Amino acid sequence: QVQLVESGGGLVQAGGSLRLSCVASGSIFSISVMGWYRRAPGKQRELVAGITSGGSTNYTDSVKGRFTISRDNAKNTVYLQMNSLKPEDTAVYYCNADLTTLISGSYGPNKYAYWGQGTQVTVSS
Repeated sequence: QVQLVESGGGLVQAGGSLRLSCVASGSIFSISVMGWYRRAPGKQRELVAGITSGGSTNYTDSVKGRFTISRDNAKNTVYLQMNSLKPEDTAVYYCNADLTTLISGSYGPNKYAYWGQGTQVTVSS
């Protein structure tokens, strides 16, 4: 009933930029936090950046000053602008949204976490 679809990944040289997008669609009543996570080969998934519906943001230390998260609440879309990319940013990036559904007049679990399928980002040195 809910889909998160990411786009914008790819191969880029170190120092380059990419912009990821994620659109949430379906029977959505409200979205609280949206965020981006990543999983690098051989590592655990980590939070990259998050943004509340009010626009408050947080970032993992390794991307501060290089990545910018933003969202368009009217379009249920979150973005991740990635600049000055480094080889260590190589990972599969996943979109996350904590949201509440409204289906046939009934609300779903409050702020349930939904995930996208992931998009590969590869940074070459």
